[in-house]
Amino acid sequence: MSVRLTPLTDPGSNPSSHRLVWLASDADGNPVGSLFLRLFTKPGQDHLAELELQVHPAERRRGTGSRLLGAAVDAARQDGRSTVIAQAGAGSDGAAFLAGRGFRDVLSLTYTRLTLADADLPALARIVAQRRPGYRLLSWDGTVPDELADTFAAAHRAMDDMPMGETDYGSVVWDADRVREAAAVVRKRGDLLYTVVAVDESDGSIAGFTELVVPGDGTGDAQHYGTGVLPEHRGRGLARWMKAETIHRTRERHPALGGLLTDTADGNLPMRAVNDALGYTPTHRTIEYQLDLDQDRERGTAAAPDSDSDS
Repeated sequence: MSVRLTPLTDPGSNPSSHRLVWLASDADGNPVGSLFLRLFTKPGQDHLAELELQVHPAERRRGTGSRLLGAAVDAARQDGRSTVIAQAGAGSDGAAFLAGRGFRDVLSLTYTRLTLADADLPALARIVAQRRPGYRLLSWDGTVPDELADTFAAAHRAMDDMPMGETDYGSVVWDADRVREAAAVVRKRGDLLYTVVAVDESDGSIAGFTELVVPGDGTGDAQHYGTGVLPEHRGRGLARWMKAETIHRTRERHPALGGLLTDTADGNLPMRAVNDALGYTPTHRTIEYQLDLDQDRERGTAAAPDSDSDS
């Protein structure tokens, strides 16, 4: 099959990254596949690219995925990237495709969902009511209040030691401008960002946080973003406390919402235990794959021709 690749411009850039896009079409001009390549631009992650590849099921195993991947890897290398990452469902054709192109398995993630209609509101209320001596809960919608911006940014250090397997995500430096930028991206989409934090009453600093993005129309499923507790405040049940407050308040404020979604690295045992205790149930697993471009150049992989596992 003759396939034509057309590079496109994605207008959906943000302060931390931008995307390149390729559309694959057959001889009649019908779309048969696409690839989005996100290039991270902030210091600490400007070595990194992330791809999302889709090929129509009827067109797989004909070389389309290989051509799209080859174009993306070439573009990433030309842009000076050293690492390309991609996700695929555990045991899927996409996972076999990536593994066959030199990508290695670096992280396993389990996705879970809490059905809000099944949430035990009295039990959640009891968790929230259980005081953690020296701490109090605080919450807000949208952008962090100015007086909390610096300590909220500093609290993101809680994510620095999050178990991420061998994935080369680099380092993310958070400051007040960056947390405001992240909130602005959600607001621009028309969604609601809801944040709950645990405040250290001894000095007013934020010891931990959890974020939830609710669809703008209040229906469907909401998505958890980050949840973290600073190392010096761990072991006090703050993550469970904050998440229980998030679930309880969300159930009350958005009665038409179906559920809450989250994903957790399989190696992150403390957060998995929190989610299990609060009633989240697994829906599926994905694998994070990584291509190290210097090694890829030496092997000559990732742009191979047709394969039986092509997706």
